[in-house]
Amino acid sequence: MSETTEKFFEMAATKAADKEHRRKLLFNIGKYNDAVVKGKTQYANLELARQRAKNIKWKAIEQLDKMLVQFESNFTNNGGTVIWAQTGEEAIEEIYKIAEAAGAKQVVKSKSMVTEEIHLNDALKAKNIESVETDLGEYIQQLDGEAPYHIVTPAMHKSKEDVARVFHEHLGTPIDYTPEQLTLEARARLREKYLTSDIGVTGANFIIADTGSILVLENEGNARLTTSFPKIHIAIVGIEKMIPSINDLALFLPLLATYGTGQKVSVYNSIFSGPKRAEEVDGPEQMYVILLDNGRTNLLAQAEQREALYCIRCGSCLNACPVYKNIGGHTYGTTYSGPIGSVITPHFKGMEDFKHLSHASSLCGNCTEVCPMKINLHELLLLNRRDAVREGHVKGTEKTGWMAWKWGMSNRLFMNTGSAKMRNYILTRYFSNSWGKHHDMLKFPKKSFNQMWKDKKKGAE
Repeated sequence: MSETTEKFFEMAATKAADKEHRRKLLFNIGKYNDAVVKGKTQYANLELARQRAKNIKWKAIEQLDKMLVQFESNFTNNGGTVIWAQTGEEAIEEIYKIAEAAGAKQVVKSKSMVTEEIHLNDALKAKNIESVETDLGEYIQQLDGEAPYHIVTPAMHKSKEDVARVFHEHLGTPIDYTPEQLTLEARARLREKYLTSDIGVTGANFIIADTGSILVLENEGNARLTTSFPKIHIAIVGIEKMIPSINDLALFLPLLATYGTGQKVSVYNSIFSGPKRAEEVDGPEQMYVILLDNGRTNLLAQAEQREALYCIRCGSCLNACPVYKNIGGHTYGTTYSGPIGSVITPHFKGMEDFKHLSHASSLCGNCTEVCPMKINLHELLLLNRRDAVREGHVKGTEKTGWMAWKWGMSNRLFMNTGSAKMRNYILTRYFSNSWGKHHDMLKFPKKSFNQMWKDKKKGAE
């Protein structure tokens, strides 16, 4: 068992037993669920919208090579610069170069999971460049020294008392501050950062091929400030965020808002097509888009599994997953948690160290049911399990055990041989530390159903 796997099981056991942690998590997910139910009422035919969106993403992913080149050409014509990064390290190196050329010492950052994926904040800190999160949830997590807990709601696991504690410990605010007072405190401190930062960094929710643009979606306005005040705007985007046309936003924006937060549409939807032009007053003087692979083409190469790249990062599968609800986001030990994280992480970061995530599921199918892109998540988890076996990432004893189980279950004579006492001993001997740790041990009856059926048949004759 790898160190990553051991850590996962240890943390899962701890979090599943933490009733206060689960109370906070279920409370916040409950509010989300109520909002999403209301948000869906805006649709006359929700299933049709989901199917159309999936078809458009299918087209984008199947023609991704052509659309990325189309985007680069159009964005470059608008005065921007496109940088291709195969790995997270390459992306960071390119950001270093831009920062060094600008003499940058401070960066403001809007909410972005892809920057978490490449650990940008830590990388900039190592170069003595301050990186400040400006999304309130991300800001809370950064102050507390934690990674985001959830794709959409970074501090979902914290209560208002927890947030007050974080601000008290790191900013010196009174411990009894209300949520409104805490928000105003964060706003006052962050406004100064916008004015004094050299670079603004964002992710993007969509790459738009036909106009050479990116779209950034938010509810707080921090991304607009991040991209307006600094002279340089760097957007780091996973290549799978592609959509063919700006006209597709009419479908995707309300769909993402509905499933992400239960809104009809997000408050701020900003399209960026390059740096400000000569006649414009506001906006960055330089704009860069870093197109990041970082394992995505590994998934793209898998014909059966590439539909995972259709994901629009709404977070609905996390909120629906019974496993996530019990163990929480940090337990996964990855940037992307929940069912979608369990599907894509082994392809992004290696099957050997992350194959265990494919078993962090009840396979109930609820994640597939709630996905706005109709991604067959529970089936993809099974395909990951299959691939882990094919690639030899399982112990010989495990393979032997399953082979023996398969042979025994398909052999009626074997099933009827031996006593119930012997079978119960085998179960206790080999499964007491796994199944038996949290369940009563299974017990075989003295006679199998097959034997009882035969006895009944004989009696009838």
